[in-house]
Amino acid sequence: MRRAIHYTLITLAVLISSCSTGTPQTSPKVVSVYSSSSAAPWLADVYTCSESIAVVKRVDDPSSADIALRISEPDFLIGFAFQIDEEEILIVTHRQSPIQNLTLDEAQALFMGLVDPSVQVWVYDPTEDVFGVFDQFVMKGRSVSSSANIALTPQQMSDVLNAESNTVGILPRHWKAGDMREVFSVASVPVLAITQSEPQGVINQLIGCLQK
Repeated sequence: MRRAIHYTLITLAVLISSCSTGTPQTSPKVVSVYSSSSAAPWLADVYTCSESIAVVKRVDDPSSADIALRISEPDFLIGFAFQIDEEEILIVTHRQSPIQNLTLDEAQALFMGLVDPSVQVWVYDPTEDVFGVFDQFVMKGRSVSSSANIALTPQQMSDVLNAESNTVGILPRHWKAGDMREVFSVASVPVLAITQSEPQGVINQLIGCLQK
């Protein structure tokens, strides 16, 4: 009887010890991520890569983000940039538009407002990364027409180009859908993940996953 009690006490001590000395669960690291509207399609990859190692928090300010996604390199790069993909920028029209394949000179004239005024030209705010690519490779510093319409996002641009047959605009290929026709290829540019400091730990793992 005394031996049975002794064994029972040993068993209880082992159980209590295993419960009290177990490795505590650590909370996943929170990683703040900014994306330009043009780079939004790559957010899905960020969430996939972070599933078991981090919690992603979307932020609106790239300067406060652990990782900032954008297409093309900014004019002034502060930090570290890692290419995670490539995107082609296109000039696109509605499929019923009379505008056919354009030369570079014709594309410039169209967006400067020097051709048919009935054509609705759509561009982006100059601060948008996609507009920077368009300006660098097509306009080359020339001003777009003062009557050009401004789309806030590629989604808005896509909606307009699908709805109106007399429109022409600029779209990343990932955003081209529906009843559109591409009439000029502006350029293929890198999709970048930018960090303010050399990535370490979980952030380094995330970027490595995005590059695969």
